[in-house]
Amino acid sequence: MSDSIVIIPTYNEKENIEAIVRTVFNLPKVFDILIIDDGSPDGTADIVKNLQKEYPEQLHLIERAGKLGLGTAYIAGFRWTLERQYEYIFEMDADFSHNPNDLIRLYAACVNDGADLAIGSRYYSGVNVVNWPMGRVLMSYFASMYVRIITGMKVKDATAGFVCYKRIFLETIDLDKIQFKGYAFQVEMKYTAYCLGFNIKEISIVFVNRMLGTSKMNSGIFAEGVLGVLTMRLRQLFGRIKRKQ
Repeated sequence: MSDSIVIIPTYNEKENIEAIVRTVFNLPKVFDILIIDDGSPDGTADIVKNLQKEYPEQLHLIERAGKLGLGTAYIAGFRWTLERQYEYIFEMDADFSHNPNDLIRLYAACVNDGADLAIGSRYYSGVNVVNWPMGRVLMSYFASMYVRIITGMKVKDATAGFVCYKRIFLETIDLDKIQFKGYAFQVEMKYTAYCLGFNIKEISIVFVNRMLGTSKMNSGIFAEGVLGVLTMRLRQLFGRIKRKQ
């Protein structure tokens, strides 16, 4: 078993799932993969099951009944990994918007550079986004700026979904207290690490918009993020972000 596992939530990713799995498994460092599929009607989970015959020790699958939210998928994945001996737990999209080669750079940031949470950042050195409509680039960029203003957190890409966590961070927080299910979940995890004094490091990446499949972003997710950041800041002011007892 590897010391590292990549959690990949899926919903209707049949065009991408086999390619992303094989690409990760062909990297020079060994990573295990945990797919969390939210009842994809396109047969994504069936493709994973067939791949498990080829990779029985490395490829794992959790099937859920329906679309329960990105945050709950990752929480389910965190619980699963913490029951096993993984030291480095990654979040990554299935659609190649995150370059699998960058997994090694995030791993190195935690292993060699002392990060407890390493972020694949689109905005650490300018704006490194390819093939997004300008409106979405601006929305994402200013969302991260808004997070910095409200929270005081210095992270330039607070909504990033390409992350490596050290096990000790996930063991320290109360996963039951993580409140948000959409993209605000990504901010909440980073803000929790910031409030509890964990070391956060950003690694500059190039984010490429998906070529296949359909984006899951919508206005409701964005609204949750705007209001959620205010809620997080209030929780911090009232001392409600704390280590697990």
